[in-house]
Amino acid sequence: KTSDAPTDSLHPPQIVVWDEAFFQGKKHEFTADCYSTPEHGFSTVGSCKIESGPWGCFEHCGFQGQQFVLERGEYPCWEAWSGSNAYHVERMCSFRPIACADHGRSRLMLFEQENFQGKRGELSDDCPSLPALGWGSSAVGSFLVRSGAWVCSQYPGYRGFQYLLESDSHAGEYKHVREWGSHAQTGQVQSIRRVQQ
Repeated sequence: KTSDAPTDSLHPPQIVVWDEAFFQGKKHEFTADCYSTPEHGFSTVGSCKIESGPWGCFEHCGFQGQQFVLERGEYPCWEAWSGSNAYHVERMCSFRPIACADHGRSRLMLFEQENFQGKRGELSDDCPSLPALGWGSSAVGSFLVRSGAWVCSQYPGYRGFQYLLESDSHAGEYKHVREWGSHAQTGQVQSIRRVQQ
């Protein structure tokens, strides 16, 4: 599958990966989805540089397992992308570009219960702490992504498990925690931010 992620024409999405930490070993550049690093001769990614575009990276092949949203920058070892998560993941076996909206147009609705029921709220900006904003629960039941791509984190300050939500995936409808990703076990979400272009 090739990504249709819109990017500016001067900087298509690009990730450079190495099979060893600190940018050593076998190197490969990607500008589209990588469903399986073993298919490209890597058992896992040891380090990477995001040259352009944000990327959704996954623990297992087939975009499964723990999710990491990596934006432009250098990630010399697995701790650089996994350090603030609820458990440390020493592997990255698939990744894909993320389509983003202009931040001025990003909109996300969150609901207390699944299937868009119960108390609701709307965000158009980053929120480092839903509890501080007045969200009365540590959990969210469902999301409706009106535009853009968002990263939801388990704890305040963008820590813990990450869940990538996109307006062009699931038609922007995430009716239940099971639709947030293969590793999603709980609706605990306490911070949310827009994915950076």
